[in-house]
Amino acid sequence: MKSKLDIAKMIRPCCAGFQPYVAGKPIATIKRELGLSSVVKLASNENPLGPSPRALNAIRRAVNDIYFYPDSNAWCLRQALAKKFGLAAENVILGAGSDEIIELIAKLFFNATDEIVVSENAFIRYKMAGELMGCAVVSVPTKNYTHDLEAMAAAVGPRTKAIFIANPNNPTGTYNTDSEFAKFLSAVRKKSGAQLPLVVMDEAYYEYARAAHKDYPETMNYLQKYPALVILRTFSKVYALAGLRVGYGFASGEVVDYLDRIRPPFNVNSAAQVAAVASLEDREQVKRGVALAREGKKYIYAGLKRLKVSFVPSAANFVLADVSPLLGRDVFKLLLCRGVIVRAMDEYDYPHHVRVTIGLPEQNRLFIRELARIVKWKL
Repeated sequence: MKSKLDIAKMIRPCCAGFQPYVAGKPIATIKRELGLSSVVKLASNENPLGPSPRALNAIRRAVNDIYFYPDSNAWCLRQALAKKFGLAAENVILGAGSDEIIELIAKLFFNATDEIVVSENAFIRYKMAGELMGCAVVSVPTKNYTHDLEAMAAAVGPRTKAIFIANPNNPTGTYNTDSEFAKFLSAVRKKSGAQLPLVVMDEAYYEYARAAHKDYPETMNYLQKYPALVILRTFSKVYALAGLRVGYGFASGEVVDYLDRIRPPFNVNSAAQVAAVASLEDREQVKRGVALAREGKKYIYAGLKRLKVSFVPSAANFVLADVSPLLGRDVFKLLLCRGVIVRAMDEYDYPHHVRVTIGLPEQNRLFIRELARIVKWKL
């Protein structure tokens, strides 16, 4: 009998129809595919100012030692983060981007008999993490483009293992206030009884929101009050280290201990570790990025208003624009042909929207100019 490989019978059933995360195409790919000489990428919420000069210098120095494996525990980076945020190093978890930490949480905690609660239009990686482990995903509708924390707390049941909150939310840019978050935690505690579910607070755009909004929650203050809280942040956004993939999180020592047990060894590479430490030492890096986003949003808002294109005011470094009656994917394609990459929002159930990252001033002008041509031509 001739042997064969029937992969469909071998994989876990919950992975049979699993759809991969669709990342934005890099500039080089778009140039090659469309024959363009100049392309501006405003699709992935990167900081166009680039990394701190200190980070670049640290990377250059680290190059000579890349034949060594990195420090698997990233001791220096853990210490730097612990010192900056007033925690013990045992409260810090590190990942190859915060995406990896989300997946580690899923692998550590979620069973097929569990369920997780997410917001309907939140970052899609939470839903994917639940589906990867075969658990039920309870999706709660948003309210005015924002997480409805009251409804999410009400959705908690006896099988709820975790609740995911993106604050500010991607792709809407909206945020929940400190008072809303405090009420939410209180409601979850009352609903849960003896066993608290994890509350995973994803703060990838923390620096942008914290600088501009006084009522944005400082979730570090809740770690002692709610021991099942996990806070996620990243060096990919305002610190502009997206290509190095380094994310971090804060949680109780017990949670971090178990996450570290299943974390792949050497998951944060040497260059990422030294660049992240150097970035934390550069106080101007965050100020520069926040200022650029603030001024860029003012320009984008004004331009969209002139075009009569509605948008969602954002606490992050991107803007969600409603291009109705046009379809977001059509606007995406037309802008792409003009050398501007934005993100269509079909996967977030916003078929008439695009998300645009705040770029450099000349990039923002290009986006508004080309969008104006599309809107006037199509309408």
